[in-house]
Amino acid sequence: MATVEDHDGVTAIGERLTAWVRDRSPSAIGFPRRALGLVVPGLLVVGWHLLITQGVFQPHQLPAPMTVLSTFVAMGASGELWGHLSVTIQRVAFGVLFGVSAGIVFGTITGLFGLANDLLDPLLQSMKNIPSLAWVPLFLLWFGIGESAKVTLIALGAFFPVYLNLSTGIQGIDEDLLEVVEVYDVGRLETLRRVVFPAALPNLLVGIRGGVGLAWMFVVAAELIAASQGLGFLLSDGRVLARPDIIVGSILLFASLGNLSDIGVKALQRRLVYWSA
Repeated sequence: MATVEDHDGVTAIGERLTAWVRDRSPSAIGFPRRALGLVVPGLLVVGWHLLITQGVFQPHQLPAPMTVLSTFVAMGASGELWGHLSVTIQRVAFGVLFGVSAGIVFGTITGLFGLANDLLDPLLQSMKNIPSLAWVPLFLLWFGIGESAKVTLIALGAFFPVYLNLSTGIQGIDEDLLEVVEVYDVGRLETLRRVVFPAALPNLLVGIRGGVGLAWMFVVAAELIAASQGLGFLLSDGRVLARPDIIVGSILLFASLGNLSDIGVKALQRRLVYWSA
């Protein structure tokens, strides 16, 4: 039979093992925790390099990492890259602004009013399942080949996560809390400002984070609409010119910009929703 001493011995071993793991964690040995996110990309780059050096892929299929880097360094030095970057960032910024604003309006309306939710939600739920490229011909007919079509398509991508998360967040507010507010005869605008939006803020920020991510996905389709500048155009141009270095570099830039945007939104989440951090 196990004795008290046996139990104490097992407990002591468990505590020592926990301490050993803790002492060897990245933070304990001076390795910044945020830097852990660079480990896997670094390993992928090493694997990418090995695939080229071992002849698994030919240069016309997948260029070496240094080839991609040198191509984009040259484009940056000539100023060409910065023109494409600034145009794409501007399109995404306007698309996110309009998409998030519309998402807040529709999310608030459907979250507060059951009738509005019954009328609008089935349609919006159906629309969110339409692929981004399916909108391109229609937007060309409606808006032409200018910036309006591109920004509208990006805004559409940013809209749905904000709408869905905010509407769900408002519908999930505790009914008792709203009843207390009614007892004190607080006006509707004051109720929105002091109760509804603060309670739904975590959901809203999750929606904004998802909306920004989708905006970077939709901008690729948007820049296929008769664009002459932008990373999406650069990506398409690389395909036409059979330049895999431009194609891969453009993809990596999209990934980097999307990740930087996500980091910014997460920082905003930690600042505004500090109690859940």
